[in-house]
Amino acid sequence: MTDDPHAAERARWRSFRRRRPRDVPHPGPGQESVWDYPRPPRLEPVAARVRVELAGVLLADTTRCLRVCETASPPSYYVPGDDVRQHLLEPSARTSFCEWKGAARYWSARVGERHVPDVAWSYPRPDPPFASLAGHHAFFAGRVDACYVGDDRVTPQPGGFYGGWVTPNVLGPFKGEPGTEGW
Repeated sequence: MTDDPHAAERARWRSFRRRRPRDVPHPGPGQESVWDYPRPPRLEPVAARVRVELAGVLLADTTRCLRVCETASPPSYYVPGDDVRQHLLEPSARTSFCEWKGAARYWSARVGERHVPDVAWSYPRPDPPFASLAGHHAFFAGRVDACYVGDDRVTPQPGGFYGGWVTPNVLGPFKGEPGTEGW
């Protein structure tokens, strides 16, 4: 018996094998393929400046970002809480669970009259391999006005469920759209 209420779900998803689609393009110089990202995911620092904008306001601005790279998904970017305008965020009732990082909570944003539900998520007590994500927020690029990694404007991961950020150097195909459930 385990004290982990997510043990069965964690085991099921950890054993899930991603099927690499046919004809995945090979990355060229300066590119990376999401199909070369590992499972379990890799956590790494980001050297570039990362920004998140909503309603003409910077919600987040950092040069201390972390990203998570996992097979089939564009990276998710995590901004330290000190570099997020936390007074513009409010807790959401939404939660989710990641087999690698643990239980997530969500945040809505309010900038003036504009309210955007579930704009970001965080892991208050991430599982040990991802402990450094505690106190960080990741933002859904499709729910804000703009996200940038360096000078590159981000495109949201397809499908709206996952929060990966597609930059010009990241090649898919990406999980998230209908028909990619087996990835």
